[in-house]
Amino acid sequence: MSRRRIGFWYRLAAVIAKPPLVVLFKRDWRGSEHIPADGGFITAVNHNSYLDPLSYAHFQYNTGRVPRLLAKAGLFKVPFVGAILRGSGQIPVYRETTNALDAFRAAVAAVERGECVAFYPEGTLTRDPEMWPMAGKTGVARVALVTRAPVIPVAQWGANLVMPPYAKENKVRLFPRKTLQVLAGPPVDLSAFYGKDPTPEVLKGATEAIMADITKLLEELRGEKAPDQPYDHRKARAQQRRKAAGEGSK
Repeated sequence: MSRRRIGFWYRLAAVIAKPPLVVLFKRDWRGSEHIPADGGFITAVNHNSYLDPLSYAHFQYNTGRVPRLLAKAGLFKVPFVGAILRGSGQIPVYRETTNALDAFRAAVAAVERGECVAFYPEGTLTRDPEMWPMAGKTGVARVALVTRAPVIPVAQWGANLVMPPYAKENKVRLFPRKTLQVLAGPPVDLSAFYGKDPTPEVLKGATEAIMADITKLLEELRGEKAPDQPYDHRKARAQQRRKAAGEGSK
């Protein structure tokens, strides 16, 4: 299958975004040899800043294989931004609606056409107190097991130092000049899950394998060891509710 042509809208976005990225930040990009030269594939990326989609997209754009990102449907309604998203072939995600399956179908179709589809498996910015990847959602595993396309894990670090997630003060910290690090790894080995019914257990196992590879790459970037168990935001919220309920009953 041929690679996706970059096209006008992607080039326009690059003309707008690349100059400030090049001027304001240093770059440490590694692992581009793992990005397939041809054919459909998936990238799975950690998410720790509102800025990191630009950092990752800059890295991926320079490999010549532009990604189709899954983006919140509301962004497609924003003037000009929506036009770029639609024109560059990004995929709207409709959460908790009857259109929620459309993103899955569009992702599968794009991969089967020979394109790259990028997932943020955590589904949102990490809530982990130390900024490690959280437990992932199963969307990327579903597409991977249907298409059997390579899943390239990607870790990034540095954008969170410029624009921290959930900061009480929404300040952009440009100085001193930060380094945006991106590291891609070899395809995740999902062969143990191929040919099996997509039960919750199978999808969970495949998702954990993907998140484990992303976390290993982030350990390499940070030079630190991640926790043995990834942060689970749903469990943490449930514990907080139980704690609040217990304190309220006193």
